[in-house]
Amino acid sequence: MAVFDTPEEAFGALRPVCVQLTKTQTVENVEHLQAQLQAVSDSALQELQQYILFPLRFTLKTPGPKRERLIQSVVECLTFVLSSTCVKEQVLLQELFSEISACLYSPKSQKPAAVSEELKLAVIQGLSTLMHSAYGDILLAFYEPSILPRLGFAVSLLLDLAEQEKSKQIKIAALKCLQVLLFQCDCQDHPRSLDELEQKQLGDLFASFLPGISMALARVITGDFKQGHGIIVSSLKTFYKTVSFIMADEQLERISKVQPKPAVEHRVAELMVHRETKWVKNTSDKLTILIKKIIECVSGHPHWKVRLALIELVEALLLKCSQSLVGSAGPLLKALVGLVNDESPEVQAQCSKVLRHFADQKVVVGNRAFADILSENLHSLATSLPRLMSSQDDQGKFSTLSLLLGYLKLLGPRVNFVLNSVTHLQRLSKALIQVLELDVTDIKVVEERCWNSGPLGASETAATQPRSPMQRRYFRFFTDERLFLLLQQVCQLLGFYGDVYLLIDHFMELYRESVVYRKQAAMILNELVAGAAGLEVENLHENHIKTSTEELREIVTSILEEYTSQENWYLTTCIESEEVGEELTMKQSGLQAITSGAHTCQVTSFPAFSKPSPTICSMNSNIWQICIQLEGIGRFAYALGKDFRLLLMTALYPVLEKAGDQTLLIRQAATSAMMDICHTCGYYSLQHLINQNSDYLVNGISLNLRHLSLHPHTPKVLEVMLWNSDASLLPLVADVVQDVLATLDQFYDKRAASFVGVLHALLAALAQWFPDTDDLRQLQGESAGEAGSHLSQRPAASEKGLENTTTAEDMELFLLNYLKEKDVADGNVSDFDNEEEEQSDPPKVDESDTGPDVEPPLPVQIQIATDVMERCIHMLSDKNLKIRLKVLDVLNLCVVVLQSHKNQLLPLAHRAWPPLVHRLTNDDPLVVLRAFKVLRTLGGKCGDFLRSRFCKDILPKLAGSLVTQAPVSARAGPVYSHTLAFKLQLAVLQGLGPLCERLDLGDSDLNKVADACLIYLSAKQPMKLQEAARRVFLHLMKVDPDSTWFLLNELYCPEQLTPPHPSLHPVQLRGTMGQGNPYAANVLCLLQELQ
Repeated sequence: MAVFDTPEEAFGALRPVCVQLTKTQTVENVEHLQAQLQAVSDSALQELQQYILFPLRFTLKTPGPKRERLIQSVVECLTFVLSSTCVKEQVLLQELFSEISACLYSPKSQKPAAVSEELKLAVIQGLSTLMHSAYGDILLAFYEPSILPRLGFAVSLLLDLAEQEKSKQIKIAALKCLQVLLFQCDCQDHPRSLDELEQKQLGDLFASFLPGISMALARVITGDFKQGHGIIVSSLKTFYKTVSFIMADEQLERISKVQPKPAVEHRVAELMVHRETKWVKNTSDKLTILIKKIIECVSGHPHWKVRLALIELVEALLLKCSQSLVGSAGPLLKALVGLVNDESPEVQAQCSKVLRHFADQKVVVGNRAFADILSENLHSLATSLPRLMSSQDDQGKFSTLSLLLGYLKLLGPRVNFVLNSVTHLQRLSKALIQVLELDVTDIKVVEERCWNSGPLGASETAATQPRSPMQRRYFRFFTDERLFLLLQQVCQLLGFYGDVYLLIDHFMELYRESVVYRKQAAMILNELVAGAAGLEVENLHENHIKTSTEELREIVTSILEEYTSQENWYLTTCIESEEVGEELTMKQSGLQAITSGAHTCQVTSFPAFSKPSPTICSMNSNIWQICIQLEGIGRFAYALGKDFRLLLMTALYPVLEKAGDQTLLIRQAATSAMMDICHTCGYYSLQHLINQNSDYLVNGISLNLRHLSLHPHTPKVLEVMLWNSDASLLPLVADVVQDVLATLDQFYDKRAASFVGVLHALLAALAQWFPDTDDLRQLQGESAGEAGSHLSQRPAASEKGLENTTTAEDMELFLLNYLKEKDVADGNVSDFDNEEEEQSDPPKVDESDTGPDVEPPLPVQIQIATDVMERCIHMLSDKNLKIRLKVLDVLNLCVVVLQSHKNQLLPLAHRAWPPLVHRLTNDDPLVVLRAFKVLRTLGGKCGDFLRSRFCKDILPKLAGSLVTQAPVSARAGPVYSHTLAFKLQLAVLQGLGPLCERLDLGDSDLNKVADACLIYLSAKQPMKLQEAARRVFLHLMKVDPDSTWFLLNELYCPEQLTPPHPSLHPVQLRGTMGQGNPYAANVLCLLQELQ
């Protein structure tokens, strides 16, 4: 279709259609006209605007009933013309406005006519397009007092549609059209910027509609959630844009006290509103009621866009109407700060942006009325906080705490005016104390113990690690972890904006006042210091001055002194009998140790306590208090940074004490605190931290050992240092070790348990720092060489006999050696003879020695291990089971450290043998297990020195025990593997093989071992015992393969042995070949290994 660019061409094409529509008003004629208009250019349409509008307006004005479809077509055609042209005449604008609005007029009622949704939508779009097409000043001239009745009709019409219609499309279109009529639409070019006079003129005009608009929109906003979030968002925008325009402080300041008389009719003049002070007050009070209802409904709306629109409403009203709507400031601020921690990141970001904008503009800080409102709200919230936290669900508690946090953010530095009031401060502090009350009824806190000493498990570099995570704690009034994070932020903001000296003094008084408050006060103090340092605090007020480092260091020093004082640091965290190390009583239930008779266990009676035993709750409370204080030390380190180095002399020693505590939570908290110190003070690991500060730590240990009754935890510090350091520490602690040994000799009855822990850490450290690599390599070589030499010894000898002629001297030497070894194996050689033989060997003299009789001084670690082993020999018979177990561990480590110095090891082993035998043969099964471990180590390091002793004192009882327990384990069920009897059998079987090989036992002793272990090759035994028995025979194969082969075949013979020559008699072994033999599988496996 051709496009008509000129008015003449367009007129020629449109004239017949317009004439036809004027004569006959039908839908077809209207649609024909609209189709012709599609081919006309905008410039031609503008010239012919009046001509084209005439038949359309004539159709609307024609009296009589009309079809809805016709009216809809006319309105749509009008909308098309207006969208392509501009209305340049005020009269035309007013007439078109009235004619289009009248399409929905119902003379029977005040509500819109009951017409189709399509017509309603067409009328709304027509009105919106008409107002957008108005040209410049014509639009402003339209808004004169005389237009009030017609404008009021359109406004009420649109409000009814927005409130009553079911169609979401019509509702949203009506709200957008209402924004257009009120000069509040979002279009870039409409409306144009207005000067002050124009704003006042429009404000006076629109003020007449404010009650109706605000109430209707409030009903829409607080309506059913099911109407959709888009309608509520549009209603909120229309509400706050209209209210903020009419009630703007800038406009109201210029309103005269006397109302000018408008040049209009009396009825129209009555509709005019004069926005004087009284009207503003009355309107503000009514709007406050509506705003409260809107906020209550919208602040918890499930859709984030609605909550985002609420933030925009708060921002607009508080920025533009801070004076006129001062009564609404409280609910508006409450709504804003309640969304500070909204679940939606968009809402949260916008809320933070508005808060920062308020801080920059000093909306609250610069407005005393707002600040007073916030202060009262804060006081009221603090008063009701404990009640709310005990009655609300977690989501309600989250909203309440978000509100508290938002108030503090808005008040900023003005929070000091609140805190300076004694009433306000007491309300707030008691509220925080009550809310942060911990649940200390969980028994797991006391149960979780760390029985095995060792490194703190933080060997990785600490310098690259973030701040250690906080231990999970459980509170009485809430379970959601987010709530505790909010409370932390509240305390940090108080420390950042408040008078930190005032707050610290106040909460320190609460800390000292009652044990009930102490944990909560410590948590708050920790966060106050972190806040004062500006850690993790969002500063909305840029002019605020932070606390100086010197002041912060003074504060931290005073808190540290309080935390580490005697009454707050050394609290009861377990039953005293456990700390002292009472004897463990164990019921044997038929368990037999390595003795010839039945084993019995003495039950010791517990002494009566001089004071009542602490309850689980009190011990839990003490554990958490210590953990919170340790956590605080870590927070202080982060707050001070490198300056915390100045406090290390007072802080590190107590932390190390707690790092050696047996309570798992306390140990973890102390380790986290040390990691935080490493991170902030520039140490790359815990070892680096301890090594760099070891000089004054060792000095403190040495001084405290002299007054052990006053400092009973001193050994723990040395123990932690030893576990987490390296060999460079040894020169510093050598003298302290001697002090420890001297103190142990002095306080043997009272402090043995703690000192044995130190000795264990010391020897474990020495074994790690000074490994005997040459000896280990030699042992590996010997074990590999012996495996080959024993298996090939006899074939090699026979081959040598065939190849070379054996002389009489060789035979004599062989027989003498054989007799000598036989005597040694049978135990016929006394220890004195052995010592004489050892002494008869000429000692090797180092060429560098100054004289032949001067022995080189022993290394420090060897001297320490010798001194410790001497004490262990005396303590092996201690009546305390725990001490005996720990002493055996220390003794085992002493042997490892002394393995390369036989002159020191062998005499001590000789002295240790009698009590060790007693532990092996007549003690608690736990001790027997540990003693057997020591025996294996001694056998590996001392070798021939122990052969006769082992064969005489230990082997018969070991073998007897295995034989006695074998029927029990064969009949036992799966639960048996968890008993001490099973563990004892398993340990003996696992250790016998290496001992036989290392001690090079003779034939008779090997036969004892083999006979005792044969029964464990039965398939009836538990699988682990079968595997251990197989390993015993694998070791026996290395010592005597021929005897082992014969013994196994006597038990089960897998194949018939045929003689290599007919002249030889066949050999018949006793081993059965049937399938029912229980030994078949294990014997067959061992014979395959032997081949």
